[in-house]
Amino acid sequence: MTTTPARRLDVTGMVRVARERVVARVREAEVVAAALSAGRNVLLEGPPGTGKTTLLRALADGAGVPLVLVEGNAELTPTRLVGHHDASRVLTEDYRPENFVPGPLTRAMTDGAVLYVEELNRVPEETMNVLLGVLSEREMHVPRYGRVAARPTFRLVAAMNPFDAVGTARVTPALYDRSCRVAMGYQDEDAELAVVAAATGGPAPLVARAVRTVRITRDHPELRIGASVRGAIDTVLIAVELAVVRGQEGAGGDTTGLDAALAALTGKVTLADGAARPVEDVVADIWRRAGEELGKG
Repeated sequence: MTTTPARRLDVTGMVRVARERVVARVREAEVVAAALSAGRNVLLEGPPGTGKTTLLRALADGAGVPLVLVEGNAELTPTRLVGHHDASRVLTEDYRPENFVPGPLTRAMTDGAVLYVEELNRVPEETMNVLLGVLSEREMHVPRYGRVAARPTFRLVAAMNPFDAVGTARVTPALYDRSCRVAMGYQDEDAELAVVAAATGGPAPLVARAVRTVRITRDHPELRIGASVRGAIDTVLIAVELAVVRGQEGAGGDTTGLDAALAALTGKVTLADGAARPVEDVVADIWRRAGEELGKG
């Protein structure tokens, strides 16, 4: 039986919706939309908090197809990805198609959805092999269930953070060969200011300082991993609420902002090997440095 080829998606609709929803990602939106429309699968590489999921949601909505999200981790076995037979029904009914519980891959294939696998490089090798087979043939055979064919609009998009080597595995050249790679780095400062302002509605000076703080964390010599824009969003939201608790005007003073930054960022950054100071001291210094830089501007 022949496989069903991929069908072109509405590239114009995808880009239009992405432009409405995603800040400063026009180039990436156009490239990913074009690849998906052409029937290709996509591998997004970049650190967390760079808008990969937001972009994919917008593109799927613009194309008019569902989006199925899967969190990649060591526990994503082939059975969890593909599906399984209901054990209680098997005891009374034996193996039948009716008692098969489809997993996210099977649902995405039969619904013609975009399957988005996060943290692909944390997925076990045997699960990766299942995905490779589907990318090659656009179908799979499930034991005691039968053949599952992908609808023409089915696509796979996988994401990975190439800068995090803890608990990850190397993605095989075979997967790269069957995918188109798009890098998604951090946005520039103006774009991140717009993202945080839209997400929080916080005072402009606080937003600017929070954004500058997280940007400094990414290149700080005492930190191995810095914070994403989520750190700035959390800092602003906490500071605003903390000011209310303390009966302060606006977002409060410098102490309130620092307390918010410590709560929001110390768990989001990772100290470099050999760092001598506690993470709280490093974040506090960065917060003060951000204030000094903006004050000089």
